[in-house]
Amino acid sequence: MIPAVELQTVQLGPVTIYVWGLMVALGILAGAKASEWMLRQRGLDPKFVWDALGWIVLGAFIFARFFHAVFYDPATYLARPIEIFAIWHGGLSITGGFIGALLAALWFMRRRRVDPLSYADAIIFGLPLGTFIGRLGCFLTNMHPGVPTDFFLGMLHADGVVRHNLGLYLSFDGLLLFLAFLFMAGRKVRQGSYLVVFLIWYGVVRFGLDFLRAREGAIVDERYLGFTPAQYGSVLMVAAGIWLFIRFRQKKL
Repeated sequence: MIPAVELQTVQLGPVTIYVWGLMVALGILAGAKASEWMLRQRGLDPKFVWDALGWIVLGAFIFARFFHAVFYDPATYLARPIEIFAIWHGGLSITGGFIGALLAALWFMRRRRVDPLSYADAIIFGLPLGTFIGRLGCFLTNMHPGVPTDFFLGMLHADGVVRHNLGLYLSFDGLLLFLAFLFMAGRKVRQGSYLVVFLIWYGVVRFGLDFLRAREGAIVDERYLGFTPAQYGSVLMVAAGIWLFIRFRQKKL
């Protein structure tokens, strides 16, 4: 059992640092650095990731906020539409973030007239590392409590209930996937392999873990026919990964 943790801010003199925001920022930078390394390994322009980063982050945040408003808390935003701009109040969907980042990256690659598959693979390479670090912010702020459990990684809450902590599990998942990517980097893998592995791995793990999310309390995800919006997104990710794998095997991409 993990003792109760909820570290929202850190005070450094007059400066208040928001832990979640700090970890997300560190995750973005670490992921970009890993992608830069992969671009060098593949003989591609290593500066590309830094040129594209601002657009990718912007696309990710816009779509993450939009998806949260539409699928997770529509009543709040219909009642107070201006609230959609108050991102400091929280509320981002990582599924929407992935879609926004992908669209922004594709737009930027087309603008630069580079081979999408080669660069997409390198960009995806750093994503699990960024997820690992960013999700630590979710863990430290206790952003995603789960159902009660007696699992040894369960976290004790202030009400005395031990619950799964989805932020911790998703952080571990990001670390494991990044280690798998490092293993793949030491071998000659087909172009597009990182993209396929990410889509299928993340989709399967996220679909399963969302069954552990809390169904009562202050932080509860909206469900449609018993599934969270992220689970529907996960199914689409796995389907896309399988489709790409088949197309690559047929050498049609």
